[in-house]
Amino acid sequence: MSKKIVPDPPIDTTTPKAEKTRDDDLLKDREAIKRALDYYLDPPVQYTEKPRRPSTLFMVAPGADTESLLAYAYEALASASVLVSDFANNLIGPQRHTALAIQQVIMVAELAVNRALDNVDPA
Repeated sequence: MSKKIVPDPPIDTTTPKAEKTRDDDLLKDREAIKRALDYYLDPPVQYTEKPRRPSTLFMVAPGADTESLLAYAYEALASASVLVSDFANNLIGPQRHTALAIQQVIMVAELAVNRALDNVDPA
């Protein structure tokens, strides 16, 4: 009794009509894929990102010098630190820890602005 090493090839049950239908389906899939890629990778003009126009409702004076801007930023951060500290005193548990963590981030920003102020005017 000899063992067969290679199995019989599968029987081809496709017909020319079935192959044509399958080819049409593949063509439709390719067209859909191309449309999707074109939509996301090369969007039409109406969907392209428009240049950003900053709001002028609140605007920093264009002629403001760096030292004045840094001094204002430092004062704003100091005020925010006091506000968060007062708010944290009314909280308990995890909320208090979150508020104190926010205060710590503000204090680090204060230190950075203060150092920048020292660099601008070392006197």
